[in-house]
Amino acid sequence: MNTNISRGRLNAKKIAPPGLSLLALILLSLLPIFVTDYTIIKINSIISFVIIAVSWSIFSGPTGYISLSTAAFYGLGMYASAILGNHLPLPLVMVISGIASFIIALIIGVITLRLRGVYFTIFTFGLVELLRNLILWLEIKFSGTRGRFVPSVDFQQVFYCILGTLAIILLISYLIKRSRFGLALIGIGESEDAAAHIGINTTLVKVLGFSISSFAVGAVGAAMATRTNYIDPGIAFNMLMSFMPVLMAIFGGMSTIPGPIIGAAVFAYLEELLITKVPEYFMIIFGAIMIIAILFLPNGLTGIAGKLFKRRKGAGKNANT
Repeated sequence: MNTNISRGRLNAKKIAPPGLSLLALILLSLLPIFVTDYTIIKINSIISFVIIAVSWSIFSGPTGYISLSTAAFYGLGMYASAILGNHLPLPLVMVISGIASFIIALIIGVITLRLRGVYFTIFTFGLVELLRNLILWLEIKFSGTRGRFVPSVDFQQVFYCILGTLAIILLISYLIKRSRFGLALIGIGESEDAAAHIGINTTLVKVLGFSISSFAVGAVGAAMATRTNYIDPGIAFNMLMSFMPVLMAIFGGMSTIPGPIIGAAVFAYLEELLITKVPEYFMIIFGAIMIIAILFLPNGLTGIAGKLFKRRKGAGKNANT
């Protein structure tokens, strides 16, 4: 009898996270019926940050390889939307952008993921600058202009495209965390030498993880480019997009799927509020929050919530005994 109850509780714990995620996605899909157009535009921004943070945490969370290349793939997606948006529907442009980001990340990963620690971080930081200046040079050299116009798309269509991307990246993240591939990523983060010693092809695992995490970033970049009528290399390859997912994941907690989601939702709202209210202090406040998060929230908000839950659970057991 007790065994059946225990199995039932375990099954409930396994079913609860995907079930809650599905319910949340269904409720989000109904939002355009009840809220204003301006609210939908803000929600698009929040969901895009959630996608980017979750994507970043798929690879960098378990391995500890801090990637600052997010702005590179996001910018590629924006340029893909500017180039292809007049000829193809947005969902197809997003798929092409995601595949292009995956392939480029695969090539870059093969070259660079033999590097470790700060060397990898520095290279990914330089990749953004390399692409920004390369595209700027190509535009001036061959078209004689700087920047491109982006075809506008109905914001509700953008909303549903981004929501679909969110559903896909959450499913991928959930499956990876419960797979042998996810265990291999964790093993690399714990001790890469030990992981290689027990037979894990660490280079292949890192390259695939890095490429998978780049797919959705390129896709969401293509969707969010439609918010503006014009982009140039400085707008598309904004380094803030590389640091934001790091900050969001650290603040929310990198070890769980809800962590980056919570961190992204909080910081997306804060960004909107601060840029509107106090734009001159925006980066100062963000920098201060990042320092506080690193110093006092090593496991993020989800880590604090987990500790409080364990204490409450322990106190309840003591009271029963």
